[in-house]
Amino acid sequence: MTEKPLILLTNDDGIDSPVMPVLKKALNTVAETVIFAPDHNWSASGHPKTLHKMLRADAIEWEDGSTAYKSSGAPPDCVALAMLGVLEKRPSLVVSGINLGANMGYDLFYSGTVAAAVEAVIDGLPAIAFSRVHPVASSDYSGQAAFAARLASLVLKKGLPAGTFLNVNFPACDWVDVAGTAITRLGQRVYLDELVHRKDPRGRDYFWIGGQPPTGVPEHGTDFWATENNLISITPISLDITAHRMIDELKRWQIETLL
Repeated sequence: MTEKPLILLTNDDGIDSPVMPVLKKALNTVAETVIFAPDHNWSASGHPKTLHKMLRADAIEWEDGSTAYKSSGAPPDCVALAMLGVLEKRPSLVVSGINLGANMGYDLFYSGTVAAAVEAVIDGLPAIAFSRVHPVASSDYSGQAAFAARLASLVLKKGLPAGTFLNVNFPACDWVDVAGTAITRLGQRVYLDELVHRKDPRGRDYFWIGGQPPTGVPEHGTDFWATENNLISITPISLDITAHRMIDELKRWQIETLL
């Protein structure tokens, strides 16, 4: 009898995310699934890796009777702990999400959801990061979860090239209004940050980065364009972020003459 593959399910919204039970139930239909998620929200945390303090990974009983793991670490820590031996079985795939908020364009450099997928790829595993634009925590995520499970099954079957993962963003519409899927490239995120400068009760300055929610340039073929047209954006991401087109140009600068 062929052993079922193992999917490691994590996120950056924390183990109490309302999406987590729905997504695990859907993933269970295509593979054995184990939750290994942070004990609190790590949104916009980037890619931290905890090296200078202890980490906890407490085994808890999930609502379906399976064992899940609640960790004090960040999303990449959750993946690393699982891979380094907290789990007895090595996962075949890491699924991160479904994040309550978009991860498109430059968001990838900030996203804890994406960081978990990146950590998996660094460790030699295929991974998918899932997010939803303009989420509502009380929404019915069963449609998105079922799609995520079908895509996970396809990745388990087809595999992904080394050093790559898939970044998936669901549009803000209800599932019945999803118009299809689109294979996309990263678009340009436009951040509208503002500096809030105030004084605390002791008269000391403090600062808060505020402003309006970010927007994006909906250029055809990008993740922003897809989700604005009620399409599920699927963007293949490579960990090689070298600007290859600049190599020859830099050689023409004769940088060696600066020595």
